[in-house]
Amino acid sequence: MSTFPADSRYESVPRRGLDPWLLRLPILFFTGAILTLTALTIFAGVAQLAFRDRILAGVSSYDVDLSGMTIAEATAALDSRFTYDDSAVFTFRDADRFWQISAGDLGVSFDAQATATEAFVAGHSSNPILNVIDQFLIWLNGQRVTPVIRYDQNVATERLMAIARELNRPPVDATLSITVTSVSSTPSSIGRMVNIPATLAQLEANILGLTTGAEVPLIIEETAPRIRDAEAAAAKARNALSSPLLLVAEGTTADGTALGPWTASVEQIASLLLVGLIENGDGTYSYDVSFNPSAFRDYLGSLADGLFQPARNARFHFVDETGQLQVIEPSVSARSLDVAATLSRMEDQVFNPSNRIVPISFDYVPALYHDNLTAAELGIAGLISQGESYYTGSSRPRIENILQATSRFDGIIIGAGETFSFNEWVGDISPEEGYVSGRVIFGGRTIDGVGGGVCQVSTTAFRAAFYGGFPILERAAHGYRVGYYELGGFGPGLDAAIYTDPDPNRALDFQFLNDTGSPILIEASVYPATNMVQFRIYGADTGRQVVKDGPMIRDVVPAAATRYEPNADLQPGQQLQVDVAAEGAYVQVTRLILDKNGNEMGRDVFASQYQPWGAIIQVPPGDSRLQTG
Repeated sequence: MSTFPADSRYESVPRRGLDPWLLRLPILFFTGAILTLTALTIFAGVAQLAFRDRILAGVSSYDVDLSGMTIAEATAALDSRFTYDDSAVFTFRDADRFWQISAGDLGVSFDAQATATEAFVAGHSSNPILNVIDQFLIWLNGQRVTPVIRYDQNVATERLMAIARELNRPPVDATLSITVTSVSSTPSSIGRMVNIPATLAQLEANILGLTTGAEVPLIIEETAPRIRDAEAAAAKARNALSSPLLLVAEGTTADGTALGPWTASVEQIASLLLVGLIENGDGTYSYDVSFNPSAFRDYLGSLADGLFQPARNARFHFVDETGQLQVIEPSVSARSLDVAATLSRMEDQVFNPSNRIVPISFDYVPALYHDNLTAAELGIAGLISQGESYYTGSSRPRIENILQATSRFDGIIIGAGETFSFNEWVGDISPEEGYVSGRVIFGGRTIDGVGGGVCQVSTTAFRAAFYGGFPILERAAHGYRVGYYELGGFGPGLDAAIYTDPDPNRALDFQFLNDTGSPILIEASVYPATNMVQFRIYGADTGRQVVKDGPMIRDVVPAAATRYEPNADLQPGQQLQVDVAAEGAYVQVTRLILDKNGNEMGRDVFASQYQPWGAIIQVPPGDSRLQTG
């Protein structure tokens, strides 16, 4: 048998046993838990039995300890504790007005029973386990129950609506009233309305915080009136009705009557005032008063014809030394009523209380031959021709008529291609125009009439035109040879009779044509020292020459017998010869028109048939010659 040496790895070690605390600790834990649960169960059971109908210990509300109280006892305790509804007072303010209302009157109330019920519910649920936990926690920490406070916003709304009824007002527009006798206005006012929801929001924040009272500004919304202002327009209307408007104008009518004035009465102005609204740019309006003068348009239109003034050309003399024109009678511009501008002036002036005068507006058109014309502009270079006649032995009335008629022609301009008409320029031969009664030739005999002597002037004008070579368009000889027209060596056949009458078939005129191509200027003068009337015609140099041939006289008839006429102004032994005897005859005067070189340009024959005429002598009534004459 063999033996083996011993191996150290296989040396035996004593074995250790299980730690007994591993078993003891769980046993102790579970035993403790069971004991705790048993204790709690016992505690809960005791609590359930002790507080079965009462509020658990440690429960409070509104700083009132409700431990062990029944719901009824807790309700009573809490109800006596709550005074917030009466003690909390809120002040609602609008500027210097305010309203104070308690919280209770605003719908705030405390529900003590609901709060007590909430306190009793703590730890009294239907779950026992939860009850044990809740009761333990309440016992350990206590529990505060939130008071049940109720806020009826409808009550607060009603109270605010009552305040709003005192404050709310709609916007009021300004008013304006205009009558003939008065102008009145009322001011506008801003509308105000309490914003109840916004105010309630401020109030609710204070109530929920249970503040003991606070000032709550009323939220006011303002509404501007639609029509803001009336007084400015009223003042404007008062200005318009302060007094009548006076329309004035300078100058005179065609008959020399002063223009105006014309009055627009207050009543008329009032009827033409228009009240309107103007926007202020912010959605509001203001009154405005305007004036509509259109009603005066027809009235002014009715005045237009009477206010019209035709243009009157200036009258000139030609100054030989300077070759310039000298104004002897200023021109007058044509004047017509500017209705639109006058109405505009009325509209501007009607609201001016300090100046109620409205100048009527006119349109003026300068005369064709105005004051500033020069001889060069008209083409007037110098004297073309002149004609003379003498009135020696004429009566005073005849001389006055000669002076009056001559003045009508002094300084006038006849345009190129225009016709000179004696009757047009001499005007109405009447006393109203300054003419006096004298002896006139009418119907083949000399009679008393207005304007005796005017034919002296027409005869002189004819002679100036004759020697100027102007085409004679109309000329009539007198019915008999007139001694005045043969004075100065002129002889018969160079007279021109005129007679003004509305009927062109009865009128006699002297006319000639300005054929020079430029305007001509006529100067007419009376020289009392020599009893001479003279017409001078100035214009462009035509270069033509005039040669008078004649007079050729034939078929001479002796003068008629002298006639005597009564004149009550004469004394016995006095007499007045008012007409001289004249032979009847046919007289012919020929005019040769030559150019500057002496070549004949034209030939005109002027024929006159004169009737025989006897002298006329006036004597006192009862003179023996009246029976034989």
